Amino acid sequence: MKQFITAKLWSRLPEEHHYDGEPTEWVKMTRPGENLHSFLEGPEFDKEGNLWLVDVPYGRIFKIDQDKNWSLHYQYDGEPHSIKQKADGNFILTDYKNGLLEYDGKWTFKKLHTGYKGEQFKGLSDVTIAPNGDIWFTDSGRSSLSDPTGNVYRVWGNGSIDHVLGNVPYPNGIALSPDGKLVYLAATRANAVWRFMADYPDPKWPMVGTYIQMSGGLGPDGLAVHENGHLAVAHAQAGRAYVYDIFGDVVAQIDLPEGLWVTSLIYKENRLFIVEAQTGSIYSAVIKD
Repeated sequence: MKQFITAKLWSRLPEEHHYDGEPTEWVKMTRPGENLHSFLEGPEFDKEGNLWLVDVPYGRIFKIDQDKNWSLHYQYDGEPHSIKQKADGNFILTDYKNGLLEYDGKWTFKKLHTGYKGEQFKGLSDVTIAPNGDIWFTDSGRSSLSDPTGNVYRVWGNGSIDHVLGNVPYPNGIALSPDGKLVYLAATRANAVWRFMADYPDPKWPMVGTYIQMSGGLGPDGLAVHENGHLAVAHAQAGRAYVYDIFGDVVAQIDLPEGLWVTSLIYKENRLFIVEAQTGSIYSAVIKD
């Protein structure tokens, strides 16, 4: 039976961390005429249970401890869109401005890739790390249905990079099935979630299908997969998230009581944490099996 859930506020960016300077170029491009105090993305729980977030336009990395205390962990000249922790404890960040980065969690950044075969990335969006350690990430830039030129890349354990998909109308959230065999991709401007095999037999591009066709809002943004295989989807600018089973049927609809800019989400056991960028909030909801 489909669950209808209203998420509860878990924590909100304290006013002391609200940015009050002039709009950056990213803000002028994506939210013209607005002054944003933040734009939160890319939640990740570390091994100690702290929740990490990135603030896209202002190059900030926040850490929220288990008592819900926020700290500005680091700020740099960048536009980070997502952060994920590797098995060795280091973090991988997708940065719209700087490319694919590795961060040791203290003070050292390393640029892993800034482009592919001599061409700069369009502007990176999301990242996920496979069970075997491979890094999958999306390169959306300003692609859309009128310019379907977004890309998906895979970095293997030896550091080599493969161009997995081209011609995507704004590839955004990306996640893998628990066994790492299936890749889920949010094609935001097509308002759809695509699916394909991680290790595909095709000689050039994987065979891709539409797994979920959505409507309304802007389209799917962040994705998260539960250990039972269910896929959670943040519905950008619609103020809600959905959970789908392995057949693509809706298991749950989670509505937020405030804010429309649902950017990303993450599971912690059966609790889904949902990031809403308009108010700088994290909501949570318990999803029944």
